[in-house]
Amino acid sequence: MGPLVSEHEPKGQRLGVNILFLALLLVVVGSLTGEWLSVHNKLSDTVSFYFGHQGYEYVDLGRVWQIALFVGLLLWFFLMVRVLLPALRKPGEQKQLVILLAVASAAIALFYGAGLTWGQHTHLSMVEYWRWWVVHLWVEGFFEVFATTVIAFFFMRLGLVRPGVAAAAALLSATIFLSGGIIGTCHHLYFSGTPTVALAWGSVFSALEVVPLVLLGFDAMEDLRRSRLTPWVRQYKWPIYFFVSVAFWNMIGAGLFGFMINPPIALYYMQGLNTTPLHGHAALFGVYGMLGIGLMLVCLRALIPGREWKDGLLKFSFWSLNGGLMAMCILSLLPVGLMQTWASVEHGYWYARSSEFMQTPIMQTLRWMRVPGDTVFFLGAVALVVFVAGLKTGHSFRKETPTP
Repeated sequence: MGPLVSEHEPKGQRLGVNILFLALLLVVVGSLTGEWLSVHNKLSDTVSFYFGHQGYEYVDLGRVWQIALFVGLLLWFFLMVRVLLPALRKPGEQKQLVILLAVASAAIALFYGAGLTWGQHTHLSMVEYWRWWVVHLWVEGFFEVFATTVIAFFFMRLGLVRPGVAAAAALLSATIFLSGGIIGTCHHLYFSGTPTVALAWGSVFSALEVVPLVLLGFDAMEDLRRSRLTPWVRQYKWPIYFFVSVAFWNMIGAGLFGFMINPPIALYYMQGLNTTPLHGHAALFGVYGMLGIGLMLVCLRALIPGREWKDGLLKFSFWSLNGGLMAMCILSLLPVGLMQTWASVEHGYWYARSSEFMQTPIMQTLRWMRVPGDTVFFLGAVALVVFVAGLKTGHSFRKETPTP
């Protein structure tokens, strides 16, 4: 995306990107191998901490792999700065967005360092504080600013959003996060002895973080309807649709389902039940999954701009991924989570997670109801892979009519 922003690609950038990709493979394969060995009790406690499984959700990879990932993020930030420098030096209405993009990139690279602040024997309450810096500030905060800024810039370049609106949405996102993001982290710290008033403020500010991206997406959707016939917009139709779905899932997954489990009284009864993966699945894939697919399609479209795509597979993939994700949430995760909540309020949190309750016939049926949504989602993923492979083989391009 860098060259699309700055219209310049520095010398050696390709080599840097390839090294970054190899580093990613090394960290993924190494950490997963260490985690598997640790879970199967093949490693001692000390070796497990450094090369296996630290024992903490979301930051489970061993410390060596954690440091390697941090180094990889710094390399990614270096590559981002190199490609953004020409755009940062240019005056104009897009400069504010580029500055925000650079700041968000720096935050993504640096704030993962919060996960390195504890040791093997640090007290659990201290680890939980810093762990949620990674999960909330890093993933739910700075990534949110980054996503909003990237999409705002892309919509601005396509003429779907006015530069002022794009800059305002990105700036609003950054302001809300920087003024309330740290407070928003507090809604995660229920079991670390955090005061109720801090949890209450945390839930409010956490929910507010999704507002700018939602507003930006729906503003772009209105402009898309008005300019549907523009050839430039039509060429980027499906990337735009995936970006608009990011705004939709940000509202539903991060906003509605997230806020449902955020307030203090809800946290007490609902945290860790199926209401949590309901929020997690809808927000993680709905926002960052759809964003990743949209950015991938933008890059693929820019690589070969002159040829028209056959969009049948893309259309099927878009609606299958979104429909499957929605069915997964509505048919299974939401009803299971709400019934667990009822059991937690009536009998206690222990009962809501017990085999006596989870193995009842109705709960078994509701868990199996994930299959239809998962299947539709899977078919959408296969269609996307087939489409991308077809860009290499030529099957995903429309036949060019010869000019007489």
